[in-house]
Amino acid sequence: MSDKTNVATITQRHGSSSSNGMSSANGAMDKKIPTVSAGYDNEKHNGSRSNNASVNQSKFIRPEMADVPVQQAAGSTLPLVISKKKGGGADDSEDVNYNPFEHRKVEHPTSDMETFVHLLKGSLGSGILAMPMAFLNAGLWFGLVATFLVGTLCTYCVHILVKCAHILCRRRKIPMMGFADVAEQAFLDGPIGLQRWSRFIRFVVNTFLVIDLIGCCCIYLVFVGTNVKQVVDFYMEDGSEIGIRPWIAIITIPLIFMCLVRNLKFLTPFSMVANLLMFVGIIITFTYVFTDMPSTTERVGVADVVQWPLFFGTVIFALEGIGVVMSLENDMKTPTHFIGCPSVLNLGMGVVITLYTMVGFFGYLKYGPDTAGSITLNLPVEDKLAQSVKLMIAIAIFFTFTLQFYVPMSIIWKGIQHKIAPEKQNWSEYALRVCLVILCGAIAVALPNLGPFISLIGAVCLSTLGMIVPSIIELAVYHEDPGYGRCNWRLWKNIFLICFGIVGFVTGTYISILEFHAEFSQ
Repeated sequence: MSDKTNVATITQRHGSSSSNGMSSANGAMDKKIPTVSAGYDNEKHNGSRSNNASVNQSKFIRPEMADVPVQQAAGSTLPLVISKKKGGGADDSEDVNYNPFEHRKVEHPTSDMETFVHLLKGSLGSGILAMPMAFLNAGLWFGLVATFLVGTLCTYCVHILVKCAHILCRRRKIPMMGFADVAEQAFLDGPIGLQRWSRFIRFVVNTFLVIDLIGCCCIYLVFVGTNVKQVVDFYMEDGSEIGIRPWIAIITIPLIFMCLVRNLKFLTPFSMVANLLMFVGIIITFTYVFTDMPSTTERVGVADVVQWPLFFGTVIFALEGIGVVMSLENDMKTPTHFIGCPSVLNLGMGVVITLYTMVGFFGYLKYGPDTAGSITLNLPVEDKLAQSVKLMIAIAIFFTFTLQFYVPMSIIWKGIQHKIAPEKQNWSEYALRVCLVILCGAIAVALPNLGPFISLIGAVCLSTLGMIVPSIIELAVYHEDPGYGRCNWRLWKNIFLICFGIVGFVTGTYISILEFHAEFSQ
């Protein structure tokens, strides 16, 4: 599955060509503006030639060249780059009447309910266990309000991304796009100054997706190591406990062999076990949380402003699911039901935000200033049932690592595969897998503090992907048509979202680094 990009150029002429003079004049006005196309002709890719008409009549084939399989995450690469005018001319009526949803070729489209379930599954991850720590850094009442506000902003930015994807699909006659495709095509449709950066924005989106997912893998290692250490240390004699860093290194070793599995089908049983263990573990955790609940007056209502960036980074890490939304929308039987009011996205994110807020609120109310980076670490280690919860969730996260690892590995491999000789690709891919797992283990060993690590990943990656990039995409898509609205309200709205994302990025990163520095200085 090569990731080579084929380039075709279609010359678009404006006006009538009834005379030589007019044809010559129109020729001077030719525009060659590149656009990403989902058409992929296997014969052309394999070397055979066809006439120019076949380029115009390219059929959509779900590309095997996607950066990531659609079931895993966004970031698919559409293989052709075709030059096409931005608007005007005789084809306008065709563009208006083009319905991308009617041209999608999805083998097993998902219903609204199935998409709703997938959205919940993709958003309800290990981040829910860190929500009490987020409230610790925000305060009980400020955290309650701010979580709903940040969750609403995240959901709105997803709306922006999907709506812009629909506009670009109609405008370019492309059935579907991934996250990186939308970003690239938006820049190609935007002002002239942005067009030269179209490939760069694709690189940025995929890079931040990789960093985010690799960071999540590192957090998983820290999480598993910390929970296992707590349980084992309880049965060890005083002075014989093993530190957290050796535990992370020990856990990394079996993951190296598990991540050599290249077929997701063989990982499905592990995913089922992980989901079951996580569900049972969280239910039991709630029984501890709701036992002997203290009064709200015993907790800080509004935390120090200095701690808010850590709250922002943690909440963004927990709530942001923008990396998978385009994949879910692309697989829907009725994509128009994904956004709007009511919609699958609104209902799904409403449930997610409510659950995360409840866990954060009651988790912090229960444990107060002793709240740990994961709520499971607050469970009484001497209790057998609590020990089983720690181990169940640790095993679930351990198995989830292999699935989470699959996505960044796919993106990276797609980017370098074509540069490696065919006879060397097999062992090269295995070597890359081993190196990436070792890299995750090394980072986790170097940064074993769960709280600042989660905030750092949320601030750096997800504030960029979840707020800044969608806002820039909308500005580029709406640049000429339909414009920024009365009083340029879309411009000011997106400037606010970009500034909010930048402030979260900078402050969250700065505070997280200070936390790490304080840890290493001890």
